[in-house]
Amino acid sequence: MNALEWRVEVGDNATSALYEPATAPNASAVFVCAHGAGGSMSDRGMLQVADQLRTRGFDVVRFNFLYKEKRSGRPDPMPVLKQCVTAVVERTRQEVAPRRLVIGGRSMGGRAASMLAADGFACDGLLLLAYPLHPAGRPEQLRDAHLPQIRVPTLCLNGTRDPLCRRDLMEAVLQRVGPRFEMHWLEGADHSFHVLKSSGTTDAQTMEAIGAVSQEWLARLAR
Repeated sequence: MNALEWRVEVGDNATSALYEPATAPNASAVFVCAHGAGGSMSDRGMLQVADQLRTRGFDVVRFNFLYKEKRSGRPDPMPVLKQCVTAVVERTRQEVAPRRLVIGGRSMGGRAASMLAADGFACDGLLLLAYPLHPAGRPEQLRDAHLPQIRVPTLCLNGTRDPLCRRDLMEAVLQRVGPRFEMHWLEGADHSFHVLKSSGTTDAQTMEAIGAVSQEWLARLAR
């Protein structure tokens, strides 16, 4: 199947979405990937993730939240973010009838998807990229209350230098989540998955690691 551009109705509004098939053979899941608070469906980080996952057997759907479609810098309230994810997922089901559906995304987008999953939203998996456990500089404001309610298989990838996910705090949260919640730490990466030159690795290698870990997780889902 070729790439498909959609206008997706979200209540009284509409937004843009793009379906891109996997570049690897035998794709086994569609990943509806939501962007972060300061990004968009076409920002550099989203494109890098999409390209990497498409080589690993994921079809990818990218979309704009309504505020970004309106070129506003202020994110929508969480109920509206969740409504947008839901609308894009339903359009995806109608258009491509995925055999296996994974929801998630970067930072805020992944958080919105995780809250849907905690509510019991029908999906086969949850893929979280740079989950924002707390605001930068405010580790006491944890965004963890719903995480133990998630029952679907979950893969969460965060960098060890992420100022929005202090490792010791996340490790404590992991003691309370279900056994299907898998955490993978990317050594030296920040919230944008950028690594310092002094780390001895590169951004490209970090992105490849994201792809490899996600591919392995998808293979377990398929079994």
